[in-house]
Amino acid sequence: MTPALTFPPELLLAAQGIRVAFFDVDGVLTDGGLYLSADGESLKRFHILDGLGLKLLQEGGITPVVITGRDSPALRARLQALGVANVHYGTEDKAPAADRTLQALGLGWQQAAAIGDDWPDLPVLRRCAFAAAPAQAHVEVKAAARYVTQAAGGHGAAREFCDLLLVAAGRYAQLLERYR
Repeated sequence: MTPALTFPPELLLAAQGIRVAFFDVDGVLTDGGLYLSADGESLKRFHILDGLGLKLLQEGGITPVVITGRDSPALRARLQALGVANVHYGTEDKAPAADRTLQALGLGWQQAAAIGDDWPDLPVLRRCAFAAAPAQAHVEVKAAARYVTQAAGGHGAAREFCDLLLVAAGRYAQLLERYR
């Protein structure tokens, strides 16, 4: 099966060699809205495309890492269901958490990519070899990104980012073949 998905060659070159991908949650894995129950419990809406993207990324040899300023039972349940093992909850200062993760994995910033949508994500985005932002991201984040997704956060942006990294790694077609 020949993949229909393509990216510009210069974009794929920039994304080669990535071994770890950092994800923000609100505005990237979700639409950024805050849904609160009558009891004040935080509810999240996740897109199924993004979930499969995270699983495929792991199968493709790229470690997904979630660093989020918030925490909720819904988020923990979703990430556990996806098998995402590297997660930092309630982390406002994201760069030190990313540093610790890179050290634990024996990797450097030149092997890292990230996707984020707002100012707290900038320190990580600026250090990574490849930075992306969802379509609705803040203008300063878009300016720092090498790639801005066509999809909005919570609507397939994370999947688009995962697909790009898998194509750059030469793993996309092989993974797609399973679904032939």
